[in-house]
Amino acid sequence: MNVNFSFIILTFNEEMHLDRLLDSIAGLDAKTFVLDSGSTDKTLQICEFRKIEVQHNDFLNHPRQWDVALRNFKVTTPWTIGLDADQALSPELYNLLYEFTASDYTNIDGIYFNRKNYFQNQWIKHGGYYPMYLLKMFKTDLGFSDLSENMDHRFQVPGKTTKWKNGHIIEENLKENNINFWIRKHNIYSDLIADEEHSQIRQTLKITGYNGIFGMPNQRKIWKKQLWQRLPLYLRSCLYFFYRLIIQRGILDGKKGILFHFLQGFWFRVIVDMKIEERRNAESPTRSLHRLIAAKFVLKFVFLFLFFYYINITFISLSSPGGFHITFVERHLNYLQTLRTGYISVTAFILENMGFKVKSSSMRLSVINHSGFRLVYSCLGYGLISCFSAFAFTIPKPFKSRYLFLALGIILILMLNICRLLLVAIYNKPSLNMMSLDHHDIFNIVVYATILIFSYVYLSFLKHDK
Repeated sequence: MNVNFSFIILTFNEEMHLDRLLDSIAGLDAKTFVLDSGSTDKTLQICEFRKIEVQHNDFLNHPRQWDVALRNFKVTTPWTIGLDADQALSPELYNLLYEFTASDYTNIDGIYFNRKNYFQNQWIKHGGYYPMYLLKMFKTDLGFSDLSENMDHRFQVPGKTTKWKNGHIIEENLKENNINFWIRKHNIYSDLIADEEHSQIRQTLKITGYNGIFGMPNQRKIWKKQLWQRLPLYLRSCLYFFYRLIIQRGILDGKKGILFHFLQGFWFRVIVDMKIEERRNAESPTRSLHRLIAAKFVLKFVFLFLFFYYINITFISLSSPGGFHITFVERHLNYLQTLRTGYISVTAFILENMGFKVKSSSMRLSVINHSGFRLVYSCLGYGLISCFSAFAFTIPKPFKSRYLFLALGIILILMLNICRLLLVAIYNKPSLNMMSLDHHDIFNIVVYATILIFSYVYLSFLKHDK
């Protein structure tokens, strides 16, 4: 019998998964315990056949179920491993556990396994789902279940932890091959999360060690959750879906992966937000008024953005040869060409004062022995300026503050674009590739981040300067 660690497993109607998990740990010869919450399939027969100790506890939520398991089972080994029934050990993790000796980890209280999550036989490799470190192994007398949340479960330990980067735990819930099961399951989960956030349980999160983005995985999750709960409902779902699909490259997971990211990263989050709003409205009649104000804000913003954006598109069409070209507009009203000329002139002026030899025209700029660029309309930033202008006109602030905010923001965008053009003119080479992002993508990311920070700082200043 293994003297280093024991396994605890949670089950509920897991005949589809349990043999797979037990087969993956069988060679480790470790004591195994199962806490069941009322299985009606063959789960208990499987446990009886394999001579596994089973206890029963009605299910409330995952954190409390794990708390019961850790308190009720008499684990005599120095380490405990907590697994869900739809998980299994990879060969790499099996080998690490096979060679594990408790005496080699006297200064460590917990070990993170690296999870590989599968959805309908597809490994979800992107979208922030890999690597994904879960604290699954801990010293028996120190590990505990974090009860501060209803839904997201974490084991916690008070001391140092380490990560097994190649110690993969495979997680695939075969029941989720039926989309109806997935929807029913996440409908229950959405109630748990909505209740948790609405009752402000987030204020009592237990934080072990350093709380922040640079901490261990558990601490980063808490930091991200606290940030998430400060974001506006619905907007955060859109931002998160974009972040997972584009920034974290969930789009590379293929058809099933994109479907998973949509369901789990957007649909599920929107349902949670709707249920939070329902709970808030049930308590406060003023919520309906706030919702109406928010809806008007969004509609006004979208209308102004489309208005400003398509004004630019219209002028491009009227001032460019072909299509609806009007010579008078091209010669006398072409403000976009003026903006383009301004970009090139300012960039050339700065480069020349830096000692570079520059050649420029109305559309092009090149630096001798370096690089250069052709400045097409899409590089002018009119989409960014349209978006920011719409936001500036929509915010409920006094006239003077609003237009100062607009002017400063546009100047900031123009300055950032000039910095981008300077870097492109000097350093851009086709061979350079930053994670398949070109300078347009990098520029957009930097500008959006900078404008968000600027908006937050400026509007916070106005709020406190009343």
